[in-house]
Amino acid sequence: MGKKDQKGEERVEAVLKLLRKQAPLTVKQEKFCNNACVERFLRAKGDSVKKASKHLRACLSWRESIGTEHLIADEFSAELAEGVAYLAGHDEELRPVMIFRIKQDYQKFHSQKLFTRLLVFTLEVAIQTMARTVEQFVLLFDAGFFRSASAFTNLLLAALKIVAEYYPGRLHKAFVIDPPSLFSYLWKGVRPFLELSPATMVVSSLDFEESLEFNDFSTYPRASSLRFDPSSIPSAAKIGSCSSSRFSFTVSHHFDSLKPWYLTLTDTSGSKVGPTSPSPSLLGPALISPLNARSLSFASPAARTPRGSIYGGIASRPAKKSLFASTPLPERTKYGYNDGVSINHPRTPRPSFLQSPALFFRKECHVSRTDKSRESFLPFLKFYRRPYDEMIYRSKMRPPLGGLISIVSPQLKRRHMSVSQRF
Repeated sequence: MGKKDQKGEERVEAVLKLLRKQAPLTVKQEKFCNNACVERFLRAKGDSVKKASKHLRACLSWRESIGTEHLIADEFSAELAEGVAYLAGHDEELRPVMIFRIKQDYQKFHSQKLFTRLLVFTLEVAIQTMARTVEQFVLLFDAGFFRSASAFTNLLLAALKIVAEYYPGRLHKAFVIDPPSLFSYLWKGVRPFLELSPATMVVSSLDFEESLEFNDFSTYPRASSLRFDPSSIPSAAKIGSCSSSRFSFTVSHHFDSLKPWYLTLTDTSGSKVGPTSPSPSLLGPALISPLNARSLSFASPAARTPRGSIYGGIASRPAKKSLFASTPLPERTKYGYNDGVSINHPRTPRPSFLQSPALFFRKECHVSRTDKSRESFLPFLKFYRRPYDEMIYRSKMRPPLGGLISIVSPQLKRRHMSVSQRF
């Protein structure tokens, strides 16, 4: 271990020596090029000193062109108010979790350079909150606001390319949540050429609707969730009832509800199908089948006729005979119609391990990619469902990224303390 550490330190010193030969480093660049940063660039380039120094020099030039040292929150006041990109918190291993909820219209009114600056600002805020023992972060891309799969793919590729080239070794996991329907086809074509594709997973929020992993909204009294809660809506007056449907159409007069209408299965006398007699031979409201679930006006004669009148039950034949003689139907038995010939249906054989020798070589721990993505996303589900609060996010910013509020407020507090001490 001592020899490996000594070789690593020698490589780091060699990279820094090459950087200083090309051009002198400023104070901020020296602070950025610490041992941990140089080691990440070395790992990304296979411990090659020349490649790592060249990559690091390109990263320093890019940071200077973007102006990372001059990024402040006042530049993104609209984005911070809407929660377009923000730091949601830290996971169990103290890795920062960032969420990007960018709308499709954002690219129409903002340039690509402004999106890059917003991405870099969010990453820099997250990196400032990292502990010394933490080097990676987690990205959550909420694609629910996108209708175009190509537009979201371009935005995602641009973000992952920046993270791969200028933040090597920083990404732990990246999750794409609720992408457009055609995104899967585009992702399959782009995935092999993307460096961070192994760490990027696609998940759907519908798979976690019944999950109770996160129920901590009480700790955020200022935040409000936009999710629909039918229990919070008072019962409203029903508009009419239809005897041919088992559903009840209800309109809510609550202005905050996301669904002004919904269907219920309320057991009302006006919405019952068929007679309400408890007789087992008649069609009651509890005997729901595919025949009586639809409108009786469009149902077949078998559905409109009470049970037993056609197949020889309690009800008799129709009172009025038709002009043409109808062919009598055979007697209905437990397994079908009995026409004098017993029909033995083939029985499906039970599966046997002798029929498939491949079962001996099947891995018991084999998990599909979808299940693996769901299990990986579970620890970060609470961050995705947690409502956004601008003040909480601004409180995590350190100067100068926090803007004038983070710079002036500590000075005001100190001045207030000095004045109070005088009196």
